[in-house]
Amino acid sequence: MARGTADTSLVKQGYSKVAYTPDTIEDFKNCANPDTGPLYFMVNHVKIQHPTKGGIDFDPFEYQLELIHNYNNFRYSINMLGRQMGKTTVAAGYLLWYAMFRPDSTILVAAHKQAGAQEIMQRIRYAYESVPDHIRAGVTEYNKGSISFDNGSRIVASTTTENTGRGMSLTLVYLDEFAFVPPRIASEFWTALSPTLATGGKCIITSTPNSDEDTFAMIWSQANKLFDEHGNEQELGVNGFKPMLAVWDKHPDRDAVWATEERGRIGEERFRREHECEFIIYDETLIDPLKLVELEGNEPVMKSGQVRWYKQPTPENIYLVTLDPSSGTGGDNSAIQVLELPSMNQVAEWYHNKSPVEKQMKVMMEIMHYIKEQTRNLSEIYWTVENNTIGEAALVVIRDTGEETFPGDFLHEPKRIQGKKGRKGYHTTHKNKMEACLQLKRLIESDKIHLKSKALISELKNFVSSGHSFKAKPGASDDLVMALIIAIRMTEYISNFEDDVFNAVNSGLSVDPNDPGTFDDSDAPMPISLL
Repeated sequence: MARGTADTSLVKQGYSKVAYTPDTIEDFKNCANPDTGPLYFMVNHVKIQHPTKGGIDFDPFEYQLELIHNYNNFRYSINMLGRQMGKTTVAAGYLLWYAMFRPDSTILVAAHKQAGAQEIMQRIRYAYESVPDHIRAGVTEYNKGSISFDNGSRIVASTTTENTGRGMSLTLVYLDEFAFVPPRIASEFWTALSPTLATGGKCIITSTPNSDEDTFAMIWSQANKLFDEHGNEQELGVNGFKPMLAVWDKHPDRDAVWATEERGRIGEERFRREHECEFIIYDETLIDPLKLVELEGNEPVMKSGQVRWYKQPTPENIYLVTLDPSSGTGGDNSAIQVLELPSMNQVAEWYHNKSPVEKQMKVMMEIMHYIKEQTRNLSEIYWTVENNTIGEAALVVIRDTGEETFPGDFLHEPKRIQGKKGRKGYHTTHKNKMEACLQLKRLIESDKIHLKSKALISELKNFVSSGHSFKAKPGASDDLVMALIIAIRMTEYISNFEDDVFNAVNSGLSVDPNDPGTFDDSDAPMPISLL
């Protein structure tokens, strides 16, 4: 259907015959201007749906003017805005302009949920129906999920999946709330999309933040690296994206009183994420998201093979070495953690997903020998392995090698806990895992344990509630965390006979037998013994 012609099947969209005049022609030319057209079109012809005022003219705030400028003047634009800042309104108006005045364009709108994609399309349709007939392009398809125009352009909306947009020749991609697309899907989608963008496609990303480990955070971080190798500031980030940040106080209707009331309604954590655009994880993580934001890893002080050392072992300390084994076939990682007591410092770690069990035990033995040498045999070493499933293979290697060849003392749980077989090492159950998780939470949030590994902190950011337990998000791993959980259980046992360790772990806590919140004996951790 041509621009301005009548079609009775589309009367509800407001079509009628158009008699062009010098004024309407000039108006059309202003809208079609490739530089100033988007803003002119949106201010003069687009109506938006206000939650309380109904349909009103678009009167952009200062930061919305910057958004429109960035959308139109940069090939890649990434924008982090607080909630209810009108970013979807701006996007809908710009995408409509692009489709009507850039013929033969294919525009993909991808949102993290189907409802989000349909909401954007509804706003585009509302804006389309509000423009006058001499501006409005004709349509050949008009529904909830797509609009096709008679100039060869089309807008298609979809949820973000690994295959969204694959095979399409895309002119413009708009990604809404990209930070909330599940990590594995976001990574796969971005990998599939990159070739399309490399051949000339345009990309606009808008979102509030979530984890600082996701694909959105990676793109945002690269976009904000604005200095070249000579220290000169550039307009675009190293990935070619133009970044823009707009938090709550950019909105002219929001002041300190509004912020105080909003904090009272939703809490400090959500306010900082939703309105101040801090990378505070949305999911229910084991560790308080506000604490996770503060955790920063360090570079190792040295490496021994693939073992990363964050602190040199020193005499007269206690060292715990734990192994969470794996099959070594490329799936889950095997992981080793080394914890120093009573300082509660993470000393070293190792992980690998293709090392056979024999290699895993060899690395563990080498770590313990290194600690023994560095401390001149003046430190106590305790070690153990998780004996669930593949852990049986680790126990066989220990038996065949000879337990006496491993420096230090091999810790085990009592036979009454291990069962009739009396397996050595540590056996993880739902109960003792949860006890150790809660202890780890307390130690981290009270700054009693000092984590150094960036990889471990990354895993903690993806270690989330699942049913009545905690585990890694789909597509993430938790092997380093689980090795640390075993070390926490060992710490609990050692604190029973080492006063310095007890004081380090429990300082600041008071036990009142009359307090109903105090644990009784039945809540105490399972006993552990040296066999």
